[in-house]
Amino acid sequence: MMDPGLIGLLGVAGMLALILLGGMSPGLAMLLAGFCGMAALNPPATFAALVNGTTGPEVWGVFSNYGFTVIPLFVLLGEVIFHAGYSDRLFHAAEAWFGHRRGGLAVTTILASAGFSSICGSNTATAATMSAVALEPMTRAGYHPEVKCGSIAAGSTLGAMIPPSIVLVVYGLYTGTSIGKLFAGSLVPGLMLTLCFALTVGVVVRIHPDWAPAVPRGTRAQRLASLPAVLEVATLFGVIMAAMFSGLVTPTEAAGFGALLAIVGCALRGKLPPSLLLKSLKATMRISAMVFLILAGATVFGRFMVLTRLPFLLAEWVVRMQFAPWMVLALMMACYFVGGCVMDALAFLLISLPLFEPVVAGLGYDAVWFGQTICLVTTLGAITPPIGVSCFVVNGLCPDATAAQVFRGAVRFLPAYFIVYLLLNLFPEAMVGALAGFVK
Repeated sequence: MMDPGLIGLLGVAGMLALILLGGMSPGLAMLLAGFCGMAALNPPATFAALVNGTTGPEVWGVFSNYGFTVIPLFVLLGEVIFHAGYSDRLFHAAEAWFGHRRGGLAVTTILASAGFSSICGSNTATAATMSAVALEPMTRAGYHPEVKCGSIAAGSTLGAMIPPSIVLVVYGLYTGTSIGKLFAGSLVPGLMLTLCFALTVGVVVRIHPDWAPAVPRGTRAQRLASLPAVLEVATLFGVIMAAMFSGLVTPTEAAGFGALLAIVGCALRGKLPPSLLLKSLKATMRISAMVFLILAGATVFGRFMVLTRLPFLLAEWVVRMQFAPWMVLALMMACYFVGGCVMDALAFLLISLPLFEPVVAGLGYDAVWFGQTICLVTTLGAITPPIGVSCFVVNGLCPDATAAQVFRGAVRFLPAYFIVYLLLNLFPEAMVGALAGFVK
């Protein structure tokens, strides 16, 4: 009989081939690779596990676990805010305050992306939304394609770093880490990344001043008129975060309360007619179904990995080789960077966690800090070739820019990621631990 560890390696290779070469969705690829792998290990036991054993109940647990309801609730919150037009209002507010500076519209886009991410949590949704909102004003102002497209693509990745990040939610539920602590721990890294993006725009326009002309300064009346939208979003975000940080409610209850506030508030202001509410619900079901399919696939694939003992063999090998902890971490980060370049960040996270979690636990790394780190590194893939899903979303909505220009513009923001990554490693307590420690 073939060695279980070798079967595990073949299963991983087959799954990656289905995703990268066959074009299969990550969730289905993980399901197929997991089922076939378990069948290769022991066909009768595989059937029994599916029918009345461990695998069937585990998959059902994904769909019936109360904790996972936080995902569709946060998605619904973001969709309601989007369809109510708050993305436009956030952009115009930032434009009124910062657009008159050279490169100000690009900085405006990044700040609006950060604001929208704080109540959305999805990279692709933020990329599509901000493309629809910000491309026309920047094109009209004469912005170079690399500046306008790069700022939108990079700004969209803030959705994975600023709570309520769906990637952090899934990581927390999968590893048993407090979602409240993860959200609290992501505040400083998310804000630092936003600041570094804005500084990157400043550097680019200083080198190429003709790439981002200044636009007329917003009047005082325009600035004051833009503030209510910012205050409404800030209040909603503050209520959700305060509720979770206080320990009075669970993340699911906070997400439900936030979604209810968004629906009622937008409806009372006449911003959410029944047709837009229906669109929000449809989009929520579509995105949630995609996430849950990935979760179900990861559950089956994770069970397969456990049966092959490949994760534990990997952990034992690391211990036996006596690598320094920083070397092991560097190797894992390299895997997350490459993996994020070739597939969806959430999918690769769930593929890799069964392999790397035992290693991380054995090395004694803090789970909250590790979650922020891999989230930062993996989300790089959204703007890095060859997949770069955010770049392709922006390119599809910007006909006057080539894919090469979009990617070149996005790559200019990579130093910002490396700066935040270094800060996470040099000052883990200040960057993550201090705020996470306030959450019970």
